[in-house]
Amino acid sequence: MILNSSTVRSAMLFFALLFTILVASCGSGGEKAQSNPALSNTPGTTANQSANNTAVRNDTAKAKLNLNTASGNDFLTNIPGLGNRMVHEFEEYRPYRSIQQFRRDIGKYVNPAQVAEYEKYVYVPIAENEADAATLQQIPGLDAAEAEALIAGRPYASHDAFLSKLSEKVSPEELAVAKTYLSRP
Repeated sequence: MILNSSTVRSAMLFFALLFTILVASCGSGGEKAQSNPALSNTPGTTANQSANNTAVRNDTAKAKLNLNTASGNDFLTNIPGLGNRMVHEFEEYRPYRSIQQFRRDIGKYVNPAQVAEYEKYVYVPIAENEADAATLQQIPGLDAAEAEALIAGRPYASHDAFLSKLSEKVSPEELAVAKTYLSRP
């Protein structure tokens, strides 16, 4: 059988595409690889150890960590897959004034999906008279329109005045969470 160059080229493209699909399917099994290997877990930690640690941490419900006050150990213990390098980055950009700042600063090191994953475990303290809409939306159950309505109602005389207005927009459980997110004067 004689093969011409276009047939060989087509076969090579086919196998390259097949290889790419195979590699992509092997890597998409729900793993949380970071985009920069220098930011990964401590050397010597195996994938199975990381998976086991993640499973243990996810079994216990924990409150989110305040990005401005949590210790490095708090971050390592409570955020699955977080390595020492990222703890350093979290701490270096303190104090965080908005969730947008956190997204921008940490987004220099990892992709937006990983930043969103970190946000499941951390929060930026909310100053009721200064927080932007995105920072207010850290409060469970609060959507963009409700955050804008809270901003339009400023200034609030106290935390209690803010919480009273917020209670019109979220459930009692969500309000309880919001109380923990408020920055203290």
